[in-house]
Amino acid sequence: MPKVLIVDDSQIVLNLHSYIFEEAGFECAGAENGYLALEMLNREHFDLIVTDVNMPRMDGYELTRKVRKTPGYENTPVIMVSTEEEAKDKMKGMEAGANIYVVKPAEPRALIANANMLLASV
Repeated sequence: MPKVLIVDDSQIVLNLHSYIFEEAGFECAGAENGYLALEMLNREHFDLIVTDVNMPRMDGYELTRKVRKTPGYENTPVIMVSTEEEAKDKMKGMEAGANIYVVKPAEPRALIANANMLLASV
């Protein structure tokens, strides 16, 4: 069962994304900011990271850059989910190391399809 770390400062979004992934057979854990996410990544292994962009203390771009420098996570798939939909925002996400950038609200089937596609290529 693939294990997903969902990072979002909104408890509602954390719960929604956890529900979507759990219904599709994933095991989920949540963190409300990038600092907590990094702590969790150092304690246990995750197969996929789904992160919001706009969060206090450490945004999703910075989190993704740090994930890419974390031993064992250099190639772990990262899906960024954000309300920011301009091309420059998507480009910034890709430059930070995200594999896929999705604009909120994320369509559940597309989110799971993207996750499965990324995990199949790892």
